Parts: sequence; C-alpha cells; structure tokens
Amino acid sequence: MTLKTLTAKTSISDWLTHPVGGHVLRGFLERAGTSADSLAPIQSLPLQQLVELSRGQIPEDAIDALVLAANDGILPDSNDEDVWIERVTPGRFNGKTVIVTGAASGIGKATASRVAREGGRVVAVDVSAERLDDLLEGLGGLDLVAVEGDITDQESVDSIVAATSGRIDGLANIAGINDDFSPLAETTDAMWDRVIGVNLTGTFKLSRAVLPLMVEAGRGSIVNVASEAGLRGNASGNAYTVSKHGVVGLTKSAAFMYGPAGVRINAVAPGGVATGIPFPPNLSETGSQRLRPFQSQIPVATAEQLAASISFLLSDDGVNINGAILASDGGWSVQ
Repeated sequence: MTLKTLTAKTSISDWLTHPVGGHVLRGFLERAGTSADSLAPIQSLPLQQLVELSRGQIPEDAIDALVLAANDGILPDSNDEDVWIERVTPGRFNGKTVIVTGAASGIGKATASRVAREGGRVVAVDVSAERLDDLLEGLGGLDLVAVEGDITDQESVDSIVAATSGRIDGLANIAGINDDFSPLAETTDAMWDRVIGVNLTGTFKLSRAVLPLMVEAGRGSIVNVASEAGLRGNASGNAYTVSKHGVVGLTKSAAFMYGPAGVRINAVAPGGVATGIPFPPNLSETGSQRLRPFQSQIPVATAEQLAASISFLLSDDGVNINGAILASDGGWSVQ
C-alpha cells in the first residue's frame, strides 16, 4: 500500500494517523511540552495552521522541518486534494470600496485580502498600526488604504468614513474580542463594558455612519460577524454571548429598515476559527468547566473559510439575501 504524501497542507488528522508522520508530529509535540490530545479540536485543519494558532510560537520553518522529516528529507509538492483551497473570483469587487474592520489579523485579514484580490478597494481598519503595515506589505500592489482606529471611538469612525472618499459599497464588521468565559454573576463591569463596546457598540457606530451614504447611493452590503454564541448559550461567557446576540438583533432590525432602500444587511455566525486571537488572562474556572464539554464539539475552520462566506454576502452574488444569519460553523449548529 502506498502511503499518503504528507505536506504542510495535509490535515493534522492525516498526520497523526500516518505511521511516519504520526511519530514525527508526536515527537515534536512532546518536545514542546504537550501532546496530540491538545490538537483534538483542530484535527481537520491543515498542519500549517499551527503557525497562526500558536501566534508565531511554532514558526514556518518548524512546519517545514516536520514535512522534511516525514518525507526522508525531501520537500514534496504541497498540493493536497483533501484540503480546501481558496479560489478567488477575479473582478467580483471591481469598482467597489469595502471597509473591513479587524483587518490586520484573523478573519479580518483574510477578508481584506480576498476582497482586494477580487478587485476591490479596501479600507483596512485595525487598532494596530504595526500589523496594518505588515498587511499592506504582504498585499503590495493591491488597492488598500490603512486606517488605524478604534471602532468604539467616534473620531476614529469619522476617520474611517473619510478614508473612503465618499463611496462605500460594503462594510465587513469583523473586529471583535473574546471574554473570560465568566457567567453572569462573575462578570465584572470592566469585562462587560469592553466586550459589549467592541463587539456590539463598535459595530453599531460604524454601521450607523455608513448607512446614509449607502441609502443615498441606493445600494450597499453590510456583513456583521456574529457567532454561534449569538444563537445559543453554551458557546462562551456572558458578555461575549450577550454581545453577539445583540449583533444578531442589530442585523435583523437594520435589514428590515433599510432593505427597501437597496441596502442588504446580513451576519455570519462562525463556530471555532483558527485565528490565534488570545483570550483574556484569568479565565473563569466556573465558566470554563461548564463550557468545556460543549466547546470540545466545535468544528474549527480557517480564517480563509470564513472570508469565503463573508465575501459572498458582501458581493453581488448575495443579491437576494437580506437579514440572514448565516451559520458558517462546519455544521456545529445542527449537532
């Protein structure tokens, strides 16, 4: 029997079940002070996603070394038919200006990249100027405008709108933060205010700012990032869950109000996504214990897979969709 050739794009599951690759990967994890059990929630992802998830603690060259070790020192062709590959639609956003928040990392970065590669002008918004510089460097030659700003601050919101030069065809409200998994009785004012501020109030402020221009133009598409936590109660802590339920309500109300004006407003509800975005320190022990059995069932997607869902709704391909909450969660919502 011919053994499967392992590459950086091969799933972690295939690596672990491979007689050579399993030994190589388990040895690497053991030296790093962990085990294959820690990879259980993300086994469907390509091995290379460990770079993103580890926030650089596992560098690209470590993945290359694993691939070489599993293939007798030979670096094979990286094509892997078992792994989903992003395929852009050239020209889908030609002539359009799209604001993307949280654009310097995770889902926001993948969405900004996708829209720009499909011909759009992207106003890329993030709180980190350094990460925005990296984004622009990595997408050199594409039409991107970087805006450092905090979407909870009205002056920043005004600067974002000004950077569009008066034309806004799309808005992807992606910026967001996690909570500490605390149940209601343990949630501090600081945690509540910060999570609600970024996840809900920021989405509200920027949407409010762009809608007049969209209504005047008679067209536009807003895509909010909700969460499975916006559809159920067992996905995260109190503050995050409330914030994402709020995003769902904001989406539906706005879609109803502005649909007749030619503006479509939808939301994507992800499950687990391999973005490496950190959780706050000192996670609630009570909340973590209660959530753990349910979170262990969450399929994990890549940021690029979420960008595919978001860019579809942003584009004219979503022409007949308004007020929808698209569960882009690998089927978790049907479990």
